[in-house]
Amino acid sequence: MTTYAYKALAANGKRARGRVEAETSYRAGVDLAERGLQEIDLKERKSILHAELTKKKVKREEIMHFSRQLGAFVRAGVPLVDAIDVIAKEAPNEVFQQVLWELRDALAGGETFADALSRHEKIFPRYYRDILRSAELTGSLDVVLDQLAGYVERDLEARRKITSALLYPCIVLGMAIVTVAVLTGFVLPRFKTFFDSFDAKLPLPTRMLIAFGNFVGSFWWAILLAFALVGTFLYAGLRTENGKFKRDGALLRLYAVGSVFRYSILERFCRILSAMVRAGVPLPDAMAVATDTTANRVFKKALVTAREQMITGEGLAGPLDGTGLFPGVARQMVRVGEETGTLDQQLETAAEFYGIELEYKIKRLTTLFEPAVILFVGVVVGFVAIALVSAMYGIYGQVDI
Repeated sequence: MTTYAYKALAANGKRARGRVEAETSYRAGVDLAERGLQEIDLKERKSILHAELTKKKVKREEIMHFSRQLGAFVRAGVPLVDAIDVIAKEAPNEVFQQVLWELRDALAGGETFADALSRHEKIFPRYYRDILRSAELTGSLDVVLDQLAGYVERDLEARRKITSALLYPCIVLGMAIVTVAVLTGFVLPRFKTFFDSFDAKLPLPTRMLIAFGNFVGSFWWAILLAFALVGTFLYAGLRTENGKFKRDGALLRLYAVGSVFRYSILERFCRILSAMVRAGVPLPDAMAVATDTTANRVFKKALVTAREQMITGEGLAGPLDGTGLFPGVARQMVRVGEETGTLDQQLETAAEFYGIELEYKIKRLTTLFEPAVILFVGVVVGFVAIALVSAMYGIYGQVDI
């Protein structure tokens, strides 16, 4: 049995919190529902002495391929147990293969597919499990599996675009730091000895560079200590919930970068909520899962409040508008979806819109970031080159005189 800490909303509208023991988070949620509590937040609680000897690591690509392959088998009429058995035999990842064997055995033992997936919460996200639970009831498992595969693929593509956009500037910046370190630590001391032998007055850029090199050489231990202290302070601060909340808020306010984070969160939220509503998951449960998948704590806190307001009968568009985090396009689409009964379609449209906007924001970030990094590198390396070359010409000029 696993212990889960929960925050919930009672029937009288009051908040409740506590702990519940269950085999899976789904069972914990069912237990809360039987008590008349509407789940707001549910997290696994691990004791200090508890440590996992091995951590299950399964890439998202494997979940995508598994979903697509299983959907094809189900569409062809192959029983789930046999389909998973075939997929497991070809699985390249041993950890995932073991997970599939366990899924097969659980299904053979009479468990539902969603309950079997709940045994592996670290591998199959909650939205994935809840969507499949609804799909089992409606008999549309093959269609939903294909939709989930497409979602995971789009999510991976968005992550790759963000990573590739930041990779080149980071490499250039790293090379610039290494170049300056080599020039300051190895090249400059040799030039300093050469300059001292002429006993000549050096230009200002050269004196500044030498002073900087002397400072680093004399107080390198203090610099490392300062970095260590600042790093420790930041690490300790970011371990607290308040520190994480402030960090996430600061990320959203960053110039150019903040809009990338914001649109990434909006695209993911709208797509997950759309998929869950289309699969027949009740809107309060779908909101809880979509909120839980949001990594940014500023958004998560606002969405928790919006969900509570929605449960009390205020609808969805109004509470989302009250958060101040959703642009007018999203609010308008949600409002139209509520009024026309096409919420899943409107959310999917919003997700596609924000996906396109995200690509534009990433390209814009790359356009701004790359020249800025190159300019910074040019200024730093150029200053070092000017300091050395001007000193050489100055010394030769003084010697000629």
